[in-house]
Order: sequence, then structure tokens, then C-alpha cells
Amino acid sequence: MRKHIYIAYTGGTIGMKPSDHGYIPAAGFLGDTLNDMPEFHRSEMPLFTLHEYDNLIDSSDMDPSDWQRIADDIAENYDKYDGFIILHGTDTMAYTASALSFMLEDLTKPVIVTGSQIPLAELRSDGQVNLLNALYVAANFPIAEVGLFFNNRLLRGNRSRKVDADGFSAFDSPNFPPLLEAGINIRLKAGELATKSDKTLKVSSVKAQPIGMVSLYPGISSEVLKNTLQQPVNALILLSYGVGNAPQSPALIAQLEYARDRQIPVLNCTQCMRGRVNMGGYATGHGLQEVGVLSGSDMTPEAALAKLHYLLSKNLPFETIKAKLTQNLCGELSE
Repeated sequence: MRKHIYIAYTGGTIGMKPSDHGYIPAAGFLGDTLNDMPEFHRSEMPLFTLHEYDNLIDSSDMDPSDWQRIADDIAENYDKYDGFIILHGTDTMAYTASALSFMLEDLTKPVIVTGSQIPLAELRSDGQVNLLNALYVAANFPIAEVGLFFNNRLLRGNRSRKVDADGFSAFDSPNFPPLLEAGINIRLKAGELATKSDKTLKVSSVKAQPIGMVSLYPGISSEVLKNTLQQPVNALILLSYGVGNAPQSPALIAQLEYARDRQIPVLNCTQCMRGRVNMGGYATGHGLQEVGVLSGSDMTPEAALAKLHYLLSKNLPFETIKAKLTQNLCGELSE
């Protein structure tokens, strides 16, 4: 029997139509476009049901309530379909893919987030290849995790980053190999095909959390950290140099002590595209460790932010949050 895949169109470039003021979302336009493309209806392809959200969202406007809506939508339709495609704008696609990877617990079916740089209805659109392959992969190479498909590669969702603003190779997974590559042949890489399981999907709810994110730079004033921490923040992501290094300014260290004393977790992620945090490697990193800064290992900033939303929404004790932040929960970091 042909597999049946659920497509949730949340918004984004792939379903937009041209206008005098650039590309704009238009209700029903994506469905009409797909109906006119016979390659999506060939016998080799799975059946699919397209659900277009009532209010199509530019991904720049996405927030945790939208992650929740997508996760709840998947849960509501989970038993009816063999896999799920989330069509999404590229700007915050890696954030949504990361968030869903934490929220969808005990996942036994593929969830693939994809989109395009050029609308599907346009002549040179990359949307056709992305969506066609995502559908085919979901049906024939089901990997039971949240993936991000772009330019012939299925990436682990919580390892993905947008690395090119206007190229077709818009996404990469710098610290983890692709789950799958779709060339002349489709080849599994780091992904494993789903097996039958009695697990029941559980959606872990998230609520918007005030989280600070500060990128270090030469000459940064401790006032930048102070102003961030004195806002009502529940956590701080520190984007540090190299393997987790930071200036050893006493005033800056004092702000990190302030965070520790008020049980505000500080997660150290590197500014580098590749590699991981190792605060024991240099004295400038060891100083952070001594004041309770946590290693983000090789997590992307997107995954770190999503993970903090996930954990903080559970109202866990401070020590539990600290422990789980440094644990690999669903493939987001290398231990």
C-alpha cells in the first residue's frame, strides 16, 4: 500500500506567489500549484494530505507558541499518517526543527521540516526538489526523528544551521553528518530506519521563556552582561571564543557569579561554526567553569535556545536543569 504523508504548510517562501511588492503568502495557492505538478502524483510517490494553516506565518515571526501549534497538530494527526512534512520559512527553520526534536518525545515516525529559497510556482524553484524528495524519503526511508531536508540532504533537526542567506545549500550540520543523502541513489549516513515500536508519542509543552544571548567581542563591557542579567531572564547563552574562552575581566566574572547566585543557568556555546566547548583547555575558559558556567559542548545556538525553552517549561529544580543541559537528550550534542 502507498504510504500517506501529512504536509503542514505553516508559511514561508515555498508557497508564496509573486506580486508587485515581492513574494506574498496567498491562501490556497500552494495547493493549486501542487495539483498542477504531475510529478507529485506519480504512482511511485506516497499519497499526501496538505493542511494549510489559517494564518500563514513568515518564519521571522515564529515564536514558541507556533512551535506548540505545530507539535500539537502532529500529535492530533499522528495515528492517521505514516510521516509528517512541515513546510516552513528558512529564516528560523533550524530553530523550529530544534524545538520539535525536544518536544516530540518517543517519536516513531519521520518528521521532516523543509521549504525553499524560491517559491514552488517559480521556474527555478528549489522547492520542487526539496518537497518531492522529502515526501519520498518520509515514505521510503523513514527515520524516526525530526530532520531538516534541504538541497538533497536530510540533516538532524537539532544539528542544523542556516549558513547561506541566498544559496540553495542554505543549511548545514557542522558538527554531525547528514542523516541521509539523496544523490543518484539515496544513501543512509548517520540515520537509522525506524522499526516498529509500541511507544506512544508524547508532546512536551513549551512556553516562551525570557532567555538572554550575548556574543562576546574584544572590549566587551561587563555592563552588557549586567544589563542582560538584570532583565527578567531565566537563562543566558554565552557565545564565547574558540573552545569556550572569555575575557578574564573581574567585572565580567562578577556578573557570571551574579547569575550563579540567582540560579540563572549560563550555557557556554562557541561562536565557531565547528568544534566544541572545552573550558578546561585554557585558563580563560577554566575561569568560566569555576563560576558555574555550563558547557554547551558542540550544540548549535539554535539547539541551545530550544533546549532551554524545553527544560525551563518543565519547572524543574535548578540543579536538574543544569544536569540536563549538559546531557545528550535527543542527539543535540556529542558527549
